[in-house]
Amino acid sequence: MSDPIVEELTVAEFVRLEADHGFRIVDVREQEEWDAGHIQEAALIPLSVFEQRQVELDPMTPTLLVCRSGRRSQAAAEYLQSRGFGRAVNLAGGMLDWEAAGLPVER
Repeated sequence: MSDPIVEELTVAEFVRLEADHGFRIVDVREQEEWDAGHIQEAALIPLSVFEQRQVELDPMTPTLLVCRSGRRSQAAAEYLQSRGFGRAVNLAGGMLDWEAAGLPVER
């Protein structure tokens, strides 16, 4: 049996869908990366402590996971999906694509 495929959204797709789907945004980068700039209203749960802190997340709330480029957030989305989360979505391209699109970043 193969692992389930994790849903991915590009930055443009997320911007179009966000208002209708009420995503909780979770940034899985480390504190120093977060301090350099993050998406407004995102919560910081670094991948290094993600397993311990995933209890802070509601499995029924759609969750968008973000990191620098999309690799760590992919791993976090896979983890949540394996734990029965209804919708754990990876932001393809991560903060690199977010900033390249000129979207707001909080520092």
